[in-house]
Amino acid sequence: MTLPQPRRPDHEIDPIFVERHSPRAFTGEAVPESELMRMVEAARWSPSGYNSQPWRFLYALKDDAHWPTFFDLLVPGNQRWVAETGAIVFIVSNGRMRVGDELKPSYSASFDAGAASLAFQLQAIRQGWHAHGMTGFDHARAPDVLRLPEHHRIEAAFAVGRKRAEADLSEEQRSREAPNGRRPITDFVVAGPFPAGID
Repeated sequence: MTLPQPRRPDHEIDPIFVERHSPRAFTGEAVPESELMRMVEAARWSPSGYNSQPWRFLYALKDDAHWPTFFDLLVPGNQRWVAETGAIVFIVSNGRMRVGDELKPSYSASFDAGAASLAFQLQAIRQGWHAHGMTGFDHARAPDVLRLPEHHRIEAAFAVGRKRAEADLSEEQRSREAPNGRRPITDFVVAGPFPAGID
């Protein structure tokens, strides 16, 4: 796989990390439930505080009974391209964890769900799919529509699908679909405490 210049890492890492990106041009192919469950299985093995495993995955497959409900929660800009994906997934965190016989607030629930999210995305790539994360959904309505229990929070929505081949993209899509780069690690890695004047 040839990666455009902005996707070249500064240090040697596994190529899967730079292969992961968030395309918006998909083939419209449905994601089989068995394929989606393999992605969730990878997420299942993510680390979490006290092994609380606070992540919850709510999903709708293309053309199943839940698809219109999940699709309707997305903002119009996301609906335009999500229509050609094969699954919509909402990743939810549980802000409470069981410690012994007690339910206590979880300090790291969102962080832990984020770890599960990355495992889900990387496994999708290993299977030949891509997952595009979104916060562009109706934050006010979604908890009620998805019947979230108390202390649960929607972290993100994901559209999962088969990425369209570059040869099948229009000129406009080619420029939009080019994977973006990243800031150099010197922008966000500090030996020791935060230096003054850095945010």
